[in-house]
Amino acid sequence: MAKILAADIGGTNSRFALFDDANGELVMEDSIWLKTHGAESFAQLLTQLWESDFQAKPGGFDSAALAVAGAVRDGVECPYLPNAPWGVDLRKVDFRVRKACLINDFAAQAYACRTRAVKDAMILQGGEEEDGVIGVIGAGTGLGYSALIKGENEWVALPSEGGHMAFPFTGKKEAEYSEFNRRASGRNWAEGDSVVTGLGLQLVHKFLTGEDKSPADISEAITPESETTKWYARFYARACRNWSIALMCKGGLYIAGGIAAKNPMFVNVPEFLEEFHNSHVYEEFLYSVPIKLNTNEESGLLGAGLYAMQLLGR
Repeated sequence: MAKILAADIGGTNSRFALFDDANGELVMEDSIWLKTHGAESFAQLLTQLWESDFQAKPGGFDSAALAVAGAVRDGVECPYLPNAPWGVDLRKVDFRVRKACLINDFAAQAYACRTRAVKDAMILQGGEEEDGVIGVIGAGTGLGYSALIKGENEWVALPSEGGHMAFPFTGKKEAEYSEFNRRASGRNWAEGDSVVTGLGLQLVHKFLTGEDKSPADISEAITPESETTKWYARFYARACRNWSIALMCKGGLYIAGGIAAKNPMFVNVPEFLEEFHNSHVYEEFLYSVPIKLNTNEESGLLGAGLYAMQLLGR
């Protein structure tokens, strides 16, 4: 029975878990959440971890996989976390373990699709699930994209930084919002990370109402009939539609991330599926894609754990 350390390091929280590999099933022994911005460096975050009552200590596990919200180089380095104050370099820390690797956080969300994390996922569209590429997308502090492909002996997740692609807008009113978003976010262009995220919710609400509120306050105040809800749902669906078409994800689309998990209204209002199906070429295909909402907060940990288990050849 192997011991596995898994981590999901995001812009807000850094989650760690110790798993047992019990005949191919991940059994969580312990977990802890730390504040990402509560540490001045990755090394300091690990010091906080080892000094806590978390059961795992260096050398006390067989493999480790850490999911990070950024682009990973060679499985060991993520020099820049867009929503955190530091980067990660496994060469500068010592886990006292032979197999340790970094993966993108949404690659971990993709691996999670093959774990119990999605057992209770909410079905948004039944569709026709087939063997094929599985798409994953999710809004939180950032907008994450990934895909999962079945290899000969293991699952392979494709990392992506798609949240930094320019976001597509349609019509005069949305063009006005695009420029508003670009100026208000201080970015070169309106991108997924400034449109379909907590920041995006804050900006579209301010554009439509003039109110400058936090995403949490907005979520409490709006209803399915609110213009903010309808605009945000359309934007979220547009990102989902484009990713589904880009991948031709016949294996289905999983929506993850804190925004929809905490407020499923954004993917349940009619505007969401109306926009998702809106294609002059691929409407029939889009109706066939199974869409599920993964609300499991331990999903990233389970995905990283599955990848760490694969590192051991299991």
